Amino acid sequence: MKRAVVVVGAGPAGLTLANFIQQSGIDCIVLEKSSRIHVENRARAGVLEHRSVAMLESLGLADRLLATADRHGACEFRVNGQSFQVSYSDLYGSLQHFIYPQQEVVKDLVAGFLANGGDIRFSVSDVELRNLASSTPSIVWTSEDGTRGEVLCDFVAGCDGFHGVCRKAIPSTELTEFSHYHGVEWLAILADAPPSTKAVIYALHTDGFAGHMLRSPTVSRFYLQVPVGTKASDWSGERVWNALHKRLSLQDSTWSLTEGKIIEKRVLDMRSYVVEPMSYGRLFLLGDAAHIITPVGAKGMNLAMNDAVTFGRALADYYTTGSDVGLKTYSDDCLRRVWRAQEFSQWMVNMIHADVGSPFFGRLARARLEHLASSAAYQASFAENYVGP
Repeated sequence: MKRAVVVVGAGPAGLTLANFIQQSGIDCIVLEKSSRIHVENRARAGVLEHRSVAMLESLGLADRLLATADRHGACEFRVNGQSFQVSYSDLYGSLQHFIYPQQEVVKDLVAGFLANGGDIRFSVSDVELRNLASSTPSIVWTSEDGTRGEVLCDFVAGCDGFHGVCRKAIPSTELTEFSHYHGVEWLAILADAPPSTKAVIYALHTDGFAGHMLRSPTVSRFYLQVPVGTKASDWSGERVWNALHKRLSLQDSTWSLTEGKIIEKRVLDMRSYVVEPMSYGRLFLLGDAAHIITPVGAKGMNLAMNDAVTFGRALADYYTTGSDVGLKTYSDDCLRRVWRAQEFSQWMVNMIHADVGSPFFGRLARARLEHLASSAAYQASFAENYVGP
């Protein structure tokens, strides 16, 4: 078969791109290694910036989001039992975050693409990318029933994540990789527990960082800083809740933490990664295939969707006018925002952890938080970066 674009990966980046170019009249096929049930129920991120929501709304895919998502314009910081809030929406253009789980975004994107006649092949394996440096690359794969498929195309969108096949198909001599391990790890917990807060909580404690994030009226996401090398199985439910109670506690306050059934525990190794350029021949990398960022600051899904829109506009321009300017500048256009987000995420990592490398950095973290609590200018800078320009 022949398609203009092959999208490898049905996550937020791939599905956003597929919907965008489909509505621009560009035919494509999406290949996904997992089942539809898996991708539509995989709990990951849950915070959308205003630009991501505006883009989904322009595609007619935000109705459910706008009807159900909680809006946030402030976040709370806690330092050894004392707290303060930063009302970032008031400080930067009245812009808000939308709390809407990634799996719900994926459901909306899948439904929208299929409703308009889109072609998604789930549960494929043995994906191979061929002739990427030519004007007619091709992709071959094995379907769930064992048959081999092949498609010729003009462009390949590599949206299959850090461990996918797309980036690995690029000769190593053509890429520069930037990687940083932050020296901390988080235990990520998802619980059937109604939120105990109306704003995201970042807590700096002598035992380590704790975070309380919101996902829905009945489900909450929590994070705990844990020793490097920790296994999720090391933490029983009782140990998790005891640590959260201790690290999130407030002095002279009636605030309390609501417990619930823990439905997921996994350890995040808190690393950052960027590859340059984000393209090779007719292959363009999007989302986690090109860059990994820590969960601090909630930038990952938003960066992936920005990649999709940037590439989608370049494709639309190419097929409408014949201009390849947007394709040539795609990598640089995306990387400017990627590196800005990486810098902000790194700044936050160093601000909310008790010990990143040495007690000296732990004391610096407390100094940054004290400055953030007292300085209007510092809060304004935080707001600009946090809410997303």
